[in-house]
Amino acid sequence: MESHNGEADDLPPPPPLDVGIEPIKAEGTKKLLKPNRALVPRKGFGKKGQPIRLVTNHFKVSLKNTEEFFYHYYVNLKYEDDTPVDRKGAGRGVIEKLQQTYATELANKDFAYDGEKSLFTIGALPQINNEFTVVVEDVSTGKTPANGSPGNDSPPGSDRKRIRRPYNTKTYKVELSFAAEIPMSAIAHALRGQESEHTQEAIRVIDIILRQHSAKQGCLLVRQSFFHNNPSNFVDLGGGVMGCRGFHSSFRATQSGLSLNIDVSTTMIVKPGPVLDFLIANQKVEHPNNIDWGKAKRSLKNLRIKIIPTNAENKIVGLSDRPCRETMFTLKRRNGDNVDTEEISVYDHFVKNRGIELRYSGDFPCINVGKPKRPSYFPIELCTLVSLQRYTKSLSTLQRSSLVEKSRQKPQERMSVLSEVLHRSNYDSEPMLMACGISIAKSFTEVDGRVLQAPKLKAGNGEDIFTRNGRWNFNNKRLIRASCVEKWAVVNFSARCNVRDLVRDLIKCGGMKGIKVDPPFDAFEENPSMRRAPAVRRVEDMFEQVKTKLPGAPKFLLCVLAERKNSDVYGPWKKKCLAEFGIVTQCVAPTRVNDQYLTNVLLKINAKLGGLNSILQVESSPAMPLISKVPTMILGMDVSHGSPGQSGVPSIAAVVSSREWPLISKYRASVRSQSAKMEMIDSLFKKQGTEDKGLIRECLIDFYTSSGKRKPDQIIIFRDGVSESQFSQVLNIELDQIIEACKFLDEKWDPKFTLIVAQKNHHTKFFIPGAPDNVPPGTVVDNKVCHPRNYDFYMCSHAGMIGTTRPTHYHILHDEIGFHPDDLQELVHSLSYVYQRSTTAISVVAPICYAHLAAAQVGQFIKFDEMSETSSSHGEHTSAGSVQVQELPCLHEKVRSSMFFC
Repeated sequence: MESHNGEADDLPPPPPLDVGIEPIKAEGTKKLLKPNRALVPRKGFGKKGQPIRLVTNHFKVSLKNTEEFFYHYYVNLKYEDDTPVDRKGAGRGVIEKLQQTYATELANKDFAYDGEKSLFTIGALPQINNEFTVVVEDVSTGKTPANGSPGNDSPPGSDRKRIRRPYNTKTYKVELSFAAEIPMSAIAHALRGQESEHTQEAIRVIDIILRQHSAKQGCLLVRQSFFHNNPSNFVDLGGGVMGCRGFHSSFRATQSGLSLNIDVSTTMIVKPGPVLDFLIANQKVEHPNNIDWGKAKRSLKNLRIKIIPTNAENKIVGLSDRPCRETMFTLKRRNGDNVDTEEISVYDHFVKNRGIELRYSGDFPCINVGKPKRPSYFPIELCTLVSLQRYTKSLSTLQRSSLVEKSRQKPQERMSVLSEVLHRSNYDSEPMLMACGISIAKSFTEVDGRVLQAPKLKAGNGEDIFTRNGRWNFNNKRLIRASCVEKWAVVNFSARCNVRDLVRDLIKCGGMKGIKVDPPFDAFEENPSMRRAPAVRRVEDMFEQVKTKLPGAPKFLLCVLAERKNSDVYGPWKKKCLAEFGIVTQCVAPTRVNDQYLTNVLLKINAKLGGLNSILQVESSPAMPLISKVPTMILGMDVSHGSPGQSGVPSIAAVVSSREWPLISKYRASVRSQSAKMEMIDSLFKKQGTEDKGLIRECLIDFYTSSGKRKPDQIIIFRDGVSESQFSQVLNIELDQIIEACKFLDEKWDPKFTLIVAQKNHHTKFFIPGAPDNVPPGTVVDNKVCHPRNYDFYMCSHAGMIGTTRPTHYHILHDEIGFHPDDLQELVHSLSYVYQRSTTAISVVAPICYAHLAAAQVGQFIKFDEMSETSSSHGEHTSAGSVQVQELPCLHEKVRSSMFFC
């Protein structure tokens, strides 16, 4: 069975086929028979660099009972009438009650339950098929009869009695059917470097025990991260959203044994409290009268509320179409043996019959917690949002920066928080862990790191650039290959900016860096009447001005915007320039214009116009091991997705490739859209008729034309953003497509490949014991906490100035080129120094950074409507590949091979 990202259900075996139905055959069976590539094992350890002693947030785990087996049972929950239980989160309560009620029948076994379909025990349950009936007190419903009315079965004033009434009970049928047995010894084998198919499974079971341990304490669970309902962990981010601090906790098989990886984690939750307060904050309105109720309905759907005065907890299904005063229902009352009915508004019912004072609900819609067909309405002021509900929509720029600022911690502070977390989580008391014979050390694991020497850089006039602590500058230096800024103009979209001074300073600063900036042809101010117009119209209007006044097409346009981050003009402007006209453009939103600012802007402009700011010394005197001798192309590949709350927004795949070999500092990008949330890139090789319309062909042809008509004999691929469970797909499906694209160009051509995955989304951190600083740039770790068999290492190539440095975890999946570990680590380190947008080493290799940028920028070309933000409400997911994907416009041939993304 496949273990996915640690959160997918393990499904039971497929049902037997009906007689007479032929199984569907996979097409192209011949292809499938090709043996799968396996991950390359470690080739040894790096030796270069200055040794440094570090500690890491892994805690050693000892494992005693390795002879035991985990038994995996598939959980089938049904109501009394055999309909499946669809309510998310119902499972835990039912299984807990099952354990209490049938302890003897279940041989007093403890369970590890994932909350969904999988349950694990140590050793087998007594019977093969276990079917039970469980009666659970139902806290969440039963207080609100769902016959179209709010509590219409009780005479006025009977609230007190209703609160004391025992909870309604619900009866469930639980079926536990045996699915598999997993030997605990698989973990011990993995630690010796002998992975078996059970390894991931066995580790997943002990991870589920950690989840269950936190679930019992009432935590919000997000994969392997846990969040307590403790207001001191909440920070307000504005817009009705809170950041919630918690911790991540998971087991890892490492070279030095099994370890528990604990880290600080943050998630977003909906601000608990009155529903109306949330809506006012979320929509940023002054007064409830200004609330957009259509938007409100989408943002509230599926959220859980408590209802005063009974404190019943319910899920919001929707809102009433009419205000509370006008929302009518039929009230039924017993009168002796007869039932009287009367039509009454929800408002009057609560005020007159239930004696509840309503200050403001009359004019607003009611909250519906019933069924769409059988609504159950409550006035909005009686409803409060409960705590610890995930907020899954994308954050605004302001919210995001606020979250980052409020959740960062210095290394020392983080270490003490982590020690405290381990102490408080009290894993020693967890019966399932005790039964596995698992005990966890209290101290951070020590590891040996090495600090690599920074690569030497070259500026213009043959000058060397000296780097210090991963940083450098261009003071009194010229750029190594400066371009000319000519035939250009400025456009200003109503920004308060002195354009004349900006141009004057840009020309002066450019001259000092060796960039010849001609005076611009003109500066176009936006027509004041257009300021309130839709963004696309504003851009059209500006282009009309430019076209009528300029003698020919400009080569470069400097665009001044009023807001720095979320300008709605940005996407349409970039699309107009890059896709329609092929004009290089740079957007600025200057607040403080100084030399540093202008230099940074000029670095970007120079790179976009085909220049180079600095290069590695080993590029100028081609002296890179294995790369300078043979034509070598470097690829960076990434897929960026919409935020979790967006559905139907296509994912965007970008492939960035190096050009002008032997350089490794110059790149170009190709970008395509694909099905939402799909992580594998589906357009690397795309045969249409007799042509290949894929991403890789573009890269190969560009390399050939820019590198003196040489084909790359070696291709190094950096792939971002895939989890370990997807390594095999990258290695077998994506790499095959890349090879096919090569063969399609030339059947006899057989380049060698090295494939490296870079991960930033992990929880391993390094600390210098007893020192307040982050680890120095260039720190590499390839022992102890690395994989027992696979070829991986951690690299901190950048200077962590704020918070705690997050290392990048590089996994070498395939290496036909045959790098020595030292050479490979040096190459990765060097590629963190060729990023043309800044004068600092960055945290991940430049080609991957460029792929992010290209995907983000071209993704702005198609603005997805506001609806997609919210059409998928909390907890709903659309499946990948179910919707027609909107295609991205192609870049104009004039800018196609430029570093437009810089």
